[in-house]
Amino acid sequence: MDISRETVVVVLAVAALAPLLADLPSRVRVPTVVTEILAGILVGPQVLDLAHPDAVLDTLSDFGLAFLFFMAGMEIEPATLRGRSAKLAGAGWLVSLLLGMAFAAALYAGDVIGAPVLVGLALTTTALGALVPILRDAHLTDHPVGRMVLATGAAGEFCPIVALSIILAVASGELWHTLLLVVFALVAVAAGLLTTQLRPARVVRLIDATMHSSGQLALRLALLLLGILVAVAGSLGLDVVLGAFSAGFIVGLITRVDSARDFRVKLDAVGYGFLIPLFFISTGLGFDLDSLIDDPGSMLLVPFFASLFLLARGLPAFLLAHADLPARERTALAFMTASALPLVVAITEIATDDGTLKEDDAAALVGAAMLSLLLFPMVATALVRR
Repeated sequence: MDISRETVVVVLAVAALAPLLADLPSRVRVPTVVTEILAGILVGPQVLDLAHPDAVLDTLSDFGLAFLFFMAGMEIEPATLRGRSAKLAGAGWLVSLLLGMAFAAALYAGDVIGAPVLVGLALTTTALGALVPILRDAHLTDHPVGRMVLATGAAGEFCPIVALSIILAVASGELWHTLLLVVFALVAVAAGLLTTQLRPARVVRLIDATMHSSGQLALRLALLLLGILVAVAGSLGLDVVLGAFSAGFIVGLITRVDSARDFRVKLDAVGYGFLIPLFFISTGLGFDLDSLIDDPGSMLLVPFFASLFLLARGLPAFLLAHADLPARERTALAFMTASALPLVVAITEIATDDGTLKEDDAAALVGAAMLSLLLFPMVATALVRR
């Protein structure tokens, strides 16, 4: 196993410095997650060459990705999955799917890109996991825009994961894999009902007794549930982030009480203090900057793809929320909803692995997603504050 202690030290140093860099006096407030990605590119092999992806970092990054979706699932309130917000979010994603597939088909017909189905699906994603810390830092979680972002973001995370699983099943010629989605849904629902209904007195007592001791039973049980659902999703051939998202939603249901505040703080510490920054920094380390620099055409695709994110994902959210938010807040909603990254990375990796998408086009698409996550939330928060 190739392990670089220097890489681990550099990455941990970047993780520690990122909040400080994001808090530097500036007219433009850069989100911490964006600082982590940019710093990862800077210290990576294609710029300063101070750190390189290795086996340990890749494993920790996978844990960070799972925890990112776990924390995103925890932020979803049951109210956002029903009523008008849920209908708007679902309808908006379906419109995004139509637009994304239309844009990708046009680009494929013009011989600009390959893998039109996967590229079209990438255009429908929303980086809810990355937006949650941005919303929390900007104190927008309980704002009307923030609540709408959580609803549209849940659709923009969950629906593409399900669609991707179906697409991969169709491509493999094993349509029965789609039935596994139903199996997994039943497992997740059963786990949710079991954990919310069963409260053994001894376990409850131990959770309270170990909350501030070395036992930390509540935290260990949450991590166990995360591991179980991720393992189940992986064994069924589904995307593991689907399991992580479901585990977070279940834990969120159980801990949505004032007495669980300390427990949530501990999860924040594990996730945002350690694992999640490693995922974003590792994303920067692995970003193929040379492909963009060597090909001016690919460099031009970055702002072009970013505009397609805004059109395919942000425009439907803006139009469908006309009766719920004023124009300025709808514009903020559109920019937030169009912010993408984690699923774009996953989708482009699948497309490049099967040879249907060129490396430089994948780099342009990931670069556009990074650009969207850099600029769009900053524009949105500025609009809301104004």
